[in-house]
Amino acid sequence: MKNGVILAILASLIFSIMNALVKEVSSSIPTAEVVFFRSLIGTIIIFILMRNSKVSFSTTGIPMLALRGALGAFYLIAYFYTISKIPLADASILAHLSPFFAVGFSFFLLKERVPKSVIYILPLTIIGAILLVKPFQFSSYSLYAFIGITSAVFAGAAATSIRYLSKKHHSYEIVFYFLATATVVSIPLMWNNFVLPSLRDLFLLICIGVVSLIGQIYLTKSFTHANVVVVEMTRYIGIVFNAMWGLLFWKEVPDTLTFIGGMLIIASCVALSRMKETSTKTLNPKVVRT
Repeated sequence: MKNGVILAILASLIFSIMNALVKEVSSSIPTAEVVFFRSLIGTIIIFILMRNSKVSFSTTGIPMLALRGALGAFYLIAYFYTISKIPLADASILAHLSPFFAVGFSFFLLKERVPKSVIYILPLTIIGAILLVKPFQFSSYSLYAFIGITSAVFAGAAATSIRYLSKKHHSYEIVFYFLATATVVSIPLMWNNFVLPSLRDLFLLICIGVVSLIGQIYLTKSFTHANVVVVEMTRYIGIVFNAMWGLLFWKEVPDTLTFIGGMLIIASCVALSRMKETSTKTLNPKVVRT
């Protein structure tokens, strides 16, 4: 097994642990407050890394950096809220819809070419999402699942903005703006609902911040050892890890419709990843994306 694949699996495992910690602490701490602590801790750590690596802040492109930060902040809020309300596996599957939204945003905003075969895959994704959300038997679950889809929309938009920003800005700076903006955005949202964390909750919140950073480091390293498409496809094992924690700690067992819908979404996203790889090779066979 290649090093990049191993690192991607480790990153997925670590992020699934973060998700489990988020679900656990959300039973006593509001979502906005969880986002605040996670982002604040990450902001401090990434700022230290910027100083150690002598990465300076840009004087241009600030509005776009702030927009990327806001998109990432709304993604975190929607995703953490979804995790707190529905099974971990379900929330993870819905978040993995983001590649399709990223393709759409890239087409309309960055004018990137979209393979025609995406049109044939999209219906499968839509059917999978419908089976997962279950709008035909509306309940509070359906509403929470819809918010999960919203988190994927924000994630797709954030990914598109990163692609644009990475041409002119260091990755540390992009991450800093994401975490700093998420910290600021979460303050008014938690202002009237702030809960003083117990020592246990504070420990969990610190763990979320640290674990998420470790996961990001492993994920970044995986991209330096393997093709980006291989890494992205490998990351779907994260859904299995999330399902495992959900079953182990919260006795969450997916029903038949959820299982079928999840399989359709995963298969569609894997097909999309393979399609993007083929498209990249066709356009420029000498380019190796890392």
